[in-house]
Amino acid sequence: MTLPIDPTEIDPDDIGEEQVVLSMDHEDAIEFVRGACEDANFGVPVEFSPSDMLNEKVDAGRDPYYILGACNPAVADRALDASANKLGALMPCNVVIWQEEPGRQRVYHVSIMRIGRLLGMAPDDETWADIVAETGEYVDDLFSALRSSEYATE
Repeated sequence: MTLPIDPTEIDPDDIGEEQVVLSMDHEDAIEFVRGACEDANFGVPVEFSPSDMLNEKVDAGRDPYYILGACNPAVADRALDASANKLGALMPCNVVIWQEEPGRQRVYHVSIMRIGRLLGMAPDDETWADIVAETGEYVDDLFSALRSSEYATE
């Protein structure tokens, strides 16, 4: 399969990549990030642990890995309308927490709104630009809170 774009040429800003490392236990990080999501106007309607499932089903031996499916319902509704329902395939906006080592958790996110536009699933118009800007503000608020916390290490 030939990719239509060269992934090495994608700037992390093009996909809204954000990450921070927190110095805390994995379960505490999940609770802390969930609260920060809610404070930044994201609810968390979906969450699960791929590591628990994979360790149980295929004895993967994975370190703790958790996904918080964050969502702002008003923006999600606008995004579905503006993308002719296609963006639903990427929803919710996932915030991932994985344990790099005990006491060190990486929190990672990419913008489904930006990725949806890059993939042609969403229009390149003012409506979509407003959606990207609004969700970007929420993500900025989330990661600013995480980075300014006493637990942030980088």
